[in-house]
Amino acid sequence: MRGAKSRRFQRGIVAATCVLVIGVYVRVARSGLLELFSPSAADTYYNLLVQGFGAGHLSLKQDVPLGLQRLADPYDPSANAVYRAPPYRMLDMSYYKGRVYLYFGVTPALMLFWPYAALTGHYLLHRQAVVIFCAVGFLASVWLLHALWQRYFPNRSVVVLMACVLALGLGTGIPVLLARSDVYEVPISCGYMLTMLTLGAAWRAVHDSERRGRWLAAASLAYGLAVGARPSLLFGGFVLLVPVAQAWRQRRRVWPLVITAVVPIAAIGVGLMLYNFLRFDNPFEFGVRYQLGGDRQVSQKLFGLHYFWFNFRVFFLEPARWSSRFPFVRNSAVPPMPVGHGRVEAPFGVLTNMPLVWLALAVPLAWRGRPPEERGVLRWFLAAVALLFGACGFTACLFHAANFRYEVEFLPELLLLAVVGILGLERTLAPTSGSETAQRQGWRRLVRWGWSLLLGFSVAFNLLAGVDRYAVTDNELGIAFQKMGRVPEAIAQFEQAVRLNPGYTEAHYDLGNTLLKTGNPTAAIEQLNEAARLKPDFAEAHYSLGVALMELNRLPEAVEHFQQALRIEPDRAQIHNSLGAALMGLGRLSEATEQYEQALQLEPDFAEAHYNLGTALKQAGNIAAAIGHYERALRIRPDYAEAQNNLGTALAALGRVPEAMEHWERALELKPDFAEAHNNLGSALLGLGKVPEAIEQYEQAARVKPDYANAQYNLGTALERAGRVPEAIEHYEQAVRIEPDLVEAQKALARLRFAR
Repeated sequence: MRGAKSRRFQRGIVAATCVLVIGVYVRVARSGLLELFSPSAADTYYNLLVQGFGAGHLSLKQDVPLGLQRLADPYDPSANAVYRAPPYRMLDMSYYKGRVYLYFGVTPALMLFWPYAALTGHYLLHRQAVVIFCAVGFLASVWLLHALWQRYFPNRSVVVLMACVLALGLGTGIPVLLARSDVYEVPISCGYMLTMLTLGAAWRAVHDSERRGRWLAAASLAYGLAVGARPSLLFGGFVLLVPVAQAWRQRRRVWPLVITAVVPIAAIGVGLMLYNFLRFDNPFEFGVRYQLGGDRQVSQKLFGLHYFWFNFRVFFLEPARWSSRFPFVRNSAVPPMPVGHGRVEAPFGVLTNMPLVWLALAVPLAWRGRPPEERGVLRWFLAAVALLFGACGFTACLFHAANFRYEVEFLPELLLLAVVGILGLERTLAPTSGSETAQRQGWRRLVRWGWSLLLGFSVAFNLLAGVDRYAVTDNELGIAFQKMGRVPEAIAQFEQAVRLNPGYTEAHYDLGNTLLKTGNPTAAIEQLNEAARLKPDFAEAHYSLGVALMELNRLPEAVEHFQQALRIEPDRAQIHNSLGAALMGLGRLSEATEQYEQALQLEPDFAEAHYNLGTALKQAGNIAAAIGHYERALRIRPDYAEAQNNLGTALAALGRVPEAMEHWERALELKPDFAEAHNNLGSALLGLGKVPEAIEQYEQAARVKPDYANAQYNLGTALERAGRVPEAIEHYEQAVRIEPDLVEAQKALARLRFAR
């Protein structure tokens, strides 16, 4: 009776821990950008695939824009960019012969999305599906742990078992995966679930010789479906041969087991090849090469040995960078990438950041000192787990991209080995007699504290990295809103990213840059200063700081930041150009000219630099050279209204007034509310004696820019010539109010008042 109560208590503890872990999953799960921008669950990728299946075809139920169909090269990222963004939302869909498909595995649609829609009439969100797959995979791993504990470690503490359950739930990268649960995470979480179910069936096949064939068939079916979710898991299928090898060593008939192990997964493989052939006319093409992505995939080499060492470093060795501010975790530094390698997105070295995995080295302690038969069975099963980890990890290291979510394909198996290592340590250091108790107690306590710290650190790292992923998602959402012109929403997302992760450099920069573009340079400076403080070699932050300071007329500080940006990136033409503008504002004309010339050496067709250099040369009295640069700017950018206006003033300075007037008129065609061009044209008309026309131009300038003192003065002059003295006095007074030091206006006002 006491034993039954004890077992119920132990199961209750395990069940409570499982509920806690799954509760964390539900709490931390969050939709990614593709799902957030979908109008409804029905419009998410896997549900579009389900609707396509329901309509009798293998493509998504998604209209293909005519513009995309007419592209000469639809896989060119610059050409298809507009279709990857809202409202089309076709990012990473596979386009082939006028239809769009998913290159993501089909298994999640067949196992969950389609049955759910058929039974309920509703659609699952990707986020919900990822939670379901992760929860089932976690429970399968806990079942395995519990089976191991009961069979091989029955006398170990239930507290140790609870700690191992926490490790399997919160130390395997799942919290980070859930922090952005989008279409990408769906097949990975499905593959995780099915590999854990495969190991569960393999456990039964290894331990139940009477029904080994049935359990091996179940394992083969589960792993075939896992490959259907993630084809990259294919080579892990060798795990199915472990029970066969065990039977062969036991001198049992193996051919029936070979057939049992091979047929289910082979049948699924044939189905996948047929599925691919019907979609892409190639049984081995899953659609990756035809995706509409930010990188061109058609000619990309997806797997190669030359990627191995780089990926091994980022997946296993690279430590995270740490900050003193919550959430403390920052992305690992990325080593130099090999030729052809694609995107690297927030991977962390599991050996350096989740140190609990090192306890996998203690696995031999789990079978040490056991009877031969018991030792052999346990070794066969743990060999299967190790083989699955090795195959999946090796394949991930051969891929042309690196991402933390790929680590979920091998990290759970490694953690399972690590918790077996914990159980092995506990068994080895357990007292075997009264005389040994005192001798072992100190070592046992020390080792337990050691693995508890490793466990705590690994779980904390996963949770903190998940918070960091929250912030990344918020920042990415802000960038997307900004591109769509939804600026207030973008600012709100950037602010949320900064609140979640105050040490997030890019979020501070993006928030500052957006505030700058919305006319709030003071608030922008605060954010950009923080970005530059967090990352002193962040050239873009220093550059944007310079721009913000220029808007506040804090020119000496702006010069310092532009110079700092150039020390980091000396070959940026835009920075040279902006530094020239700041120096010019300080009256340092020769230095400004040098900066504009350097900008043009780096980028000869930089229209703004030609314009600015022309202005500097005009101020220096070199009118002919200035005209040449204004003309060059207009050849590059014919719609450059400011260049048209300044070219007019330069021509007028040489007495070529009719040509100048043509350029001012052209500037006003391009920019009807261009106050300076109205004022310049008015002066030319007044010089030609066309007073009413001049008055009209000056009035336009004053209307567009009421605080334009020169236009108010010129309007007063034209009105005086037209005999409209009271109105002239009003405008002279207005000019003096705007610019008290405008001597001409003061003189004109005094003259008219004296005459009256």
